[in-house]
Amino acid sequence: MQNPNEHKRKSIVVGMSTCNIASGSQDVYEFCRGEIETRGLDVNLGSTGCLGMCYSEPQVQVIDEDGTRHLYERVQPSGMLQILEQHVIGDHPCQKWLAKLDKGEAHDFRSKQSRIVLANCGRIDPESIDDYLAADGYQALQKVLQKMDQEGVIDGITASGLRGRGGAGFSTGVKWKFAHQVAGDEKYIICNADEGDPGAFMDRTLLESDPHAVLEGMAIGAFATGANKGYIYCRAEYPLAVARLHKAIAQAEERGYLGKNILGSGFDLSLQVKEGAGAFVCGEETALLASIEGQRGMPRVRPPFPAQSGLFGKPTTINNVETWANVPWIIRNGAEAFASLGTEKSKGTKVFALAGKVKRGGLVEVPMGTTLLEVIHDIGGGTPNGRDVLAVQMGGPSGGCVPSTCLDTRIDYEEVSRTGAIMGSGGMVVLDDTSCMVEVARYFMDFVQNESCGKCTFCRVGTRRMLEILTRICEGQGKADDIPLLEELAYKTKTTSLCGLGQTAPNPVLTTLRYFRNAYQEHIEHHRCRAGQCRNLCSFEITADCTGCHLCLVNCPTNAIDGQKKARHDIRQDACIRCGVCRDVCRFNAVVVGPPKGTASA
Repeated sequence: MQNPNEHKRKSIVVGMSTCNIASGSQDVYEFCRGEIETRGLDVNLGSTGCLGMCYSEPQVQVIDEDGTRHLYERVQPSGMLQILEQHVIGDHPCQKWLAKLDKGEAHDFRSKQSRIVLANCGRIDPESIDDYLAADGYQALQKVLQKMDQEGVIDGITASGLRGRGGAGFSTGVKWKFAHQVAGDEKYIICNADEGDPGAFMDRTLLESDPHAVLEGMAIGAFATGANKGYIYCRAEYPLAVARLHKAIAQAEERGYLGKNILGSGFDLSLQVKEGAGAFVCGEETALLASIEGQRGMPRVRPPFPAQSGLFGKPTTINNVETWANVPWIIRNGAEAFASLGTEKSKGTKVFALAGKVKRGGLVEVPMGTTLLEVIHDIGGGTPNGRDVLAVQMGGPSGGCVPSTCLDTRIDYEEVSRTGAIMGSGGMVVLDDTSCMVEVARYFMDFVQNESCGKCTFCRVGTRRMLEILTRICEGQGKADDIPLLEELAYKTKTTSLCGLGQTAPNPVLTTLRYFRNAYQEHIEHHRCRAGQCRNLCSFEITADCTGCHLCLVNCPTNAIDGQKKARHDIRQDACIRCGVCRDVCRFNAVVVGPPKGTASA
């Protein structure tokens, strides 16, 4: 992205992250390029990453000659034409698509956030090292190499209170100290970017939007631990992130921030990207190491820990994307500044991928200690249709479901763990009262069962048996002894599995049993699913609140709804497949879930 102050001309900056592109930003970018060329406009055209406001993409920023930024939301080529004519050419911001940063959705989404990791996301061109340098990039690395020793760096990271953001929350400084103290002629540094949780997109967004921050953090960690080689283990399903990482590494090597004799300090570091094949178990650090070595991604017994004997048997330090991205900020601003944020035991900020039944979904960074209620309602805007929040699923398949009665829980490793869930890497999926918690548990059990490497008997077989039981319950064939059997299998799987995947696989089952046992009992004893998700255990009915708007009729996939315009409609149960589309599109809450009736086969 070129500096508008230097060139004294306007700039158009289009969001070009995966989420923006999926919403149509590539078409907007090409439209802008064509119009600039056709009209001969003296305007810079650039790109940036994700602002985190995924609910309002595609996004375009117009930067005036004086540097003032104007953010436009939900922009398509037809809207971009008006923005070009009114703002870029006519100097009058186009109010129709302008994000109101002082009020409204954009303000509410951003006002309670504190951005450390996401500070550059959506603000710089991720493919320009000059943009990163202009945003204080690589100053921390320069400070470390010129003014600090290894022990000083480790002490600073330890004093900051930074804990690993990959899930377990282990002290980053302590981990680095272990690796530093182990003798070895060769050491490795690794970034775990094997993001596999359904609904999680923190790593992808960071790598696409600010890759140099991760590289700088890794370089600082490598210096502190004595490593000279490193890998970024990234999913192959993230092609844009992989491409930008390759480009960032090449740029950093060209400018002397990676490679031989970095900044004349005598410190060497080579980094390369290793693309993972998408196995969820490879997020576990010992399985990840095996994958990099060319072996099947399966966990091994610890100790020895990777800091003692890791990649190729050498001392290895592994942290995830968000952890590495925090490091440059801590070095630049001081450990005390980071430690001043958060709670007593959980310092700094945490990034969450806010998704599911929430009005303003996207990437959120809040100080530790912020409550779940604040994130979901104040930042996320609650559910899009005004329904009640039933639960929030945290930590992905390894996490658990926190009920609405516990939404005053603070975002803190210990407090979240007390609910039965885990912080995880930062997935946060909001569920409303149309969600069946038994089906939610079944969905995540299906995921972890498919992703189990099969090494441990209870992870391989126990998850299969739990999945069979949950499936049977959802199909209306549950038995009275299914609940105690589920609990027994869950605890045995949890205590006898070797790695974190198996040890946490039962969490969605255990938390839903803990907080939503009545839903299990109703499925089993009364053959009823009040949420309307289990098709054999429900029916849909239209009440007298129906206005005859025809929305349900025209959206029904099986033409099972009859009715005249402005008159109450009716569902023919013999044709209904209980998909719930009628309830989803109804604006008047006139479609309700009833007990099962004679219905068509799904």
